[in-house]
Amino acid sequence: MPPGPETRRVVIEPAGPILVEGPVDLVLPDGSTVRDDRFMVAICACRRSKRYPLCDTSHRRKVRAD
Repeated sequence: MPPGPETRRVVIEPAGPILVEGPVDLVLPDGSTVRDDRFMVAICACRRSKRYPLCDTSHRRKVRAD
């Protein structure tokens, strides 16, 4: 089913970030909110980002041992 006006497209990249069509408001565990107005937002899935919860491509520097 194609995305409608109330849906967002989310892409999970293998060994990479989670890509969400923006703009988005990210609510963190402590209750704070991070807003990103870009058309595609990369959310860190590896927790290595210095800009967490946003991805800074730190996942490319080291290979995670699963």
